[in-house]
Amino acid sequence: CVCVCVCVCVCVCVCVFGSVSGRQMPKLSDKKLCADSECSNPILIARALQDYYPGDCRFIPIRQGQLIYVYAMLKDRGNLFWAGSVQDSYYGQQEARIGHFPSSVVEETHPLMPASTEVKTTKWDFYCY
Repeated sequence: CVCVCVCVCVCVCVCVFGSVSGRQMPKLSDKKLCADSECSNPILIARALQDYYPGDCRFIPIRQGQLIYVYAMLKDRGNLFWAGSVQDSYYGQQEARIGHFPSSVVEETHPLMPASTEVKTTKWDFYCY
């Protein structure tokens, strides 16, 4: 809270509270393929072939040439999308955030683990902070 006093008798107090809120977005798929049951190990490393500008907060922006650690490949109706995290060219420049992107904008450069574990997606996979 910030109080500002004008003249001798009048004080105006203004409180500004920052709220941390998010929103639930529609699921892109009900299932995903991962390296393990918690999707905590990367499946592969990919390199961006082109820039990608996300349409909403479920997706991450990607710049051509960036490396992406892929943690999940969506199945069924969402099979065109992968989930991963961008490795920035300057270490620590941006906070790592896992988000979705079209698999067509990247090429696989280093396979790490097989995507052999099918996992159900949850609402948190598509939650926007």
